[in-house]
Amino acid sequence: MSEHERYVLEEKKKQWQIHLAQIGLFMLFIGVWEGAVRAGWINDFIFSSPSRVAKTIYEMVIDKSLFVHIGITMTETLISFCAVTVIGIVAAVLLWTCTSVAKIIEPYLVMLNSLPKSALAPVLIVWLGNDWKTIIVAAASVAVFGSILTLYTSFQEVDQNLVKLIYILGGTKKDVMRFVLLPGSIPMIISNMKVNIGLCLVGVIIGEFLAAREGLGYLIIYGSQVFQLDLVIMSIVILCIMAVLLYQLINQLEKRYGK
Repeated sequence: MSEHERYVLEEKKKQWQIHLAQIGLFMLFIGVWEGAVRAGWINDFIFSSPSRVAKTIYEMVIDKSLFVHIGITMTETLISFCAVTVIGIVAAVLLWTCTSVAKIIEPYLVMLNSLPKSALAPVLIVWLGNDWKTIIVAAASVAVFGSILTLYTSFQEVDQNLVKLIYILGGTKKDVMRFVLLPGSIPMIISNMKVNIGLCLVGVIIGEFLAAREGLGYLIIYGSQVFQLDLVIMSIVILCIMAVLLYQLINQLEKRYGK
């Protein structure tokens, strides 16, 4: 066996050990949680338990209502994520194209990015109505301003030697954008997408807290109001799983195109 093959084998072994440790830690947490409830150390009415959460999932799978709530939250998250990605790239390119406008607008982008987005939700309900449009706009507002600032900063750090070479060869700013700026910024764009997918999910849940009759955010609010903590914990668990799956999806995109 060559040194390279031995190295690859060792790396695969380490990855399997990490995965097994992660699964073991999760199973230990579930076991301790269930054991603490059954031993009476914690109140299952307040903290629920893995068995009660599993029962709630089973009941909602049987009546198919769980798929409706998951589908709505996932759809709203993906729509807002796509909107943030497109708006972020287009706005950052426009700011890079016109630096004088960028200098004027940048402080306002910083201010809007720092604004607590939950404060906008009641206003959005009045403007857009108590429906899915408000949720998507609220979710997009959580990530879009930071995305624009991050991408614009990345565009400013593009290799100036390559930019000068394009101009020396008779190219224009459009050629710089086409052959240098966007191709060289793909790793940063995908890295920014990894952050935005989580922020959009958070934004959707914030929107569903205030303007939804379906979705996982609605289940959390409804469950807390009627003291069905099993429903709340179940929704949080599903949100965690969704966040991991969406992150891994972008992570695979990064492995393929981000290097």
